[in-house]
Amino acid sequence: MFDWNDLKYFLAVARHHSTIAAGKSLGLSQSTVQRRLVELERAIGQPLVKRHPSGYRLTKFGEELLPHAERIEAAVTDFERRAKDEAHDLTGVIRVTCPEPIIGRMTKSALIERFQTRHPKLRIEFVTSDRYLDLSKGEADVAFRSGDTDDELIGRKVADSIWAVYASRGYIEQYGKPATVNDLPNHQLVGFDETLSMHRASVWLRNVASDVKMSARTNSVLGLIYAVKSGLGLGPLPASLGDAEPDLVRVLGPIPELSRSWRLLAHPDLRQVPRIAAFFDFILAERELVKSILS
Repeated sequence: MFDWNDLKYFLAVARHHSTIAAGKSLGLSQSTVQRRLVELERAIGQPLVKRHPSGYRLTKFGEELLPHAERIEAAVTDFERRAKDEAHDLTGVIRVTCPEPIIGRMTKSALIERFQTRHPKLRIEFVTSDRYLDLSKGEADVAFRSGDTDDELIGRKVADSIWAVYASRGYIEQYGKPATVNDLPNHQLVGFDETLSMHRASVWLRNVASDVKMSARTNSVLGLIYAVKSGLGLGPLPASLGDAEPDLVRVLGPIPELSRSWRLLAHPDLRQVPRIAAFFDFILAERELVKSILS
């Protein structure tokens, strides 16, 4: 029988592809990681990883066991969190800010329901605005944001933010669709207004189609979606939202210049507050579901 504790060494090597990096992530020496991994393989009776010039890679058997190990890790983390919650009696409201379209995707998924089940005395309250809310001023507790962020805030990456160019089916029927980015100046385009002139989508459109007169401008991603759906023109949109719209067609992309990372952020003064820490821990534990919502 193997030591359940040895699964964490297997998971660390699987994620970092290096015993040195795995050791650093666990606060242990490389030799400890190697020794425990070898012991786990001996107890199981088959190799889990194989060393390559570029680092450690999982064997086929290791790949098969990985999701099972991750579920065990999640169950242990959940057990520890529940025990801690009972000890600290977590209660209160967590004010979450994120782009308005993302709220709909979150509430339609099982994410919020799972959080409420895990922390029945905590409540999520969404706060939205056309501008970035200031966490340092207490306008919200945590934020899901992509792209450039305030250096004062701290957080964790939770997903990739991918953008592409979309058009309505009606627009394509009437005007066709571009074959490459270079064809964009020959089409009607929609984008952000001057209040979001420095947004990466605005900068990109100016670079690839500087001489085009925009057919519509808006000050929000939601407004951009509506403009494209109405057939006013082509427009860059987050792939997570554009791909979910049955009336829209991805005509170009993903666009590398628009790709960024989604991060969960908080002000340093709040990050270790128990209710905020509980939300961070939950989101990181549910990152696969979070990725499906944001990416």
